[in-house]
Amino acid sequence: MSSKVILRSAMRSDVPAIFDLIQALAEYEKLSHTVTGDAITLENHLFGERHYGEVILADLGDKVVGFALFFHNYSTFLTKPGIHLEDLFVLPEYRGQGIGKSLITYLAKLGVERGCGRLEWTVLDWNESAIAFYQGIGADVLPDWRICRVTGENLVSLASR
Repeated sequence: MSSKVILRSAMRSDVPAIFDLIQALAEYEKLSHTVTGDAITLENHLFGERHYGEVILADLGDKVVGFALFFHNYSTFLTKPGIHLEDLFVLPEYRGQGIGKSLITYLAKLGVERGCGRLEWTVLDWNESAIAFYQGIGADVLPDWRICRVTGENLVSLASR
């Protein structure tokens, strides 16, 4: 990693930069049309009365060039908390410098410090470069697990049953 890159916990004043990175990630994943949230809601969820997630930023000079947004989950089989990495993103022009690996390493250390039993995340099946990257750092890509998701009207309908 470039010695100029600094990893740090996000602050409230970083929310506009974080939201810009979220939008850049969505564009990269060809999912811009699914971004319906906004920076104000993100700020409330990261720094409001109840914190739903945490963010680690990668700074290069005075520019935020990457981020990792994560939250705790729980493993009943391990009876330990875990860390779920929701998003990891480094701006394309800054890739190949070890920034992504440093962000994941930072989270692994944080997980060990917090007594977590695992660090996990998902990856799109078409993103071969990300899959290769993750396998290169020792991650297992689990072939037999599928994400189940209920959103929008289906969530409202399920909740009303």
